[in-house]
Amino acid sequence: MTTFVITIPGTFVRPADAQVKAQVERQLREADPHRTELGREEDLDLLTVNDDNTFSVRLEVTADASAQARARAGDLAAQALRAAGFDEDAAPLGPPIVTGIDNPA
Repeated sequence: MTTFVITIPGTFVRPADAQVKAQVERQLREADPHRTELGREEDLDLLTVNDDNTFSVRLEVTADASAQARARAGDLAAQALRAAGFDEDAAPLGPPIVTGIDNPA
């Protein structure tokens, strides 16, 4: 099994306040990339929201292959957004991208 750091871009169609951001982060806490060596070195935030309501979610996912990791990360991000009241129309996600790989020896 390999640990992947996956970045998923998205856009909040309606503004997301601090409470929404905190709820999304709580939902994703177990997949926080700060737990990986790469995440600590790069100081990767779990959720970054820009002034124009675009955002990036960065998750740590363990999988056998990058395609599996990207799919799992996309599902986790979508679930967290839905739990915070943002469905795919209110917070559309872009394609998940592998931004780091930590293959333990």
